[in-house]
Formats: sequence, C-alpha cells, structure tokens
Amino acid sequence: MAVWDAENEQVIELITNQVRWTANTIGALYKSRWQIEIFFREIKQLLHIKSFIGTTENAVMIQIWTALITILILKALKAMAKYNWYLSNLVGFIRLNLFVKIDLQRWLDHPFEDRASPPAGGIQGVLF
Repeated sequence: MAVWDAENEQVIELITNQVRWTANTIGALYKSRWQIEIFFREIKQLLHIKSFIGTTENAVMIQIWTALITILILKALKAMAKYNWYLSNLVGFIRLNLFVKIDLQRWLDHPFEDRASPPAGGIQGVLF
C-alpha cells in the first residue's frame, strides 16, 4: 500500500496484512501511533521514567496519569514564561530549584537574573 505524505511531499510505502482498510486509514493509524511513541519517549526522557514501579493495572494507570499531569504543568509553565525555555532545560532547572523559595513567574521570565542574598542573621531557630 502507498500513501502520499503532503508534509514531506513524498510517497510512503506501508507494509500490512490488513487488506480491508484503505491506504489512507492505515497511514493515519501509523501516524497516530508514531505520535504516541514520541509522547512516551518525551515522558521517559524528561521525567527519567525507566520502568513502571507497580505492575498492577491501577499502579500503571496512576503512574501514567501522574506523568501526564506533570508534562501538562511543565508545558503550561513554558507557555507562561517570557524566557524562551527548551522543555528539557526547564525540567532540569526546576529539578535544581525544587526546594528553593522563589517567585516562580519572575524566575520563569528571568532565570539568570541575580537575586538578592538572604539576610546573614537569618530567622532559623537553634535546635540545641
């Protein structure tokens, strides 16, 4: 079967044992599956997910939904930022600053701006 790829202006030959469907249907299916592969590759690379922790259906679904929500939040932060972040860099910088108290919008817009240092005396109490 052959299908025309208008985006790359070329004919793509598809090998399949499904003879009842049209070439365009098979091509659309392959394209959709490829988008899913790209999405999961992105999740694995950005979130460093090597394998699923749990093996039950519920555990796997929780991990997938958590990853989906995380990617959604990261892409929303990227869209909100005035700085032109690469998603992978944003993930790395957030990982480094996860427990740092910052003004998130200011940091997203100007990540390399010098910040005022905390006061020398600090307000942390003495434990012993």
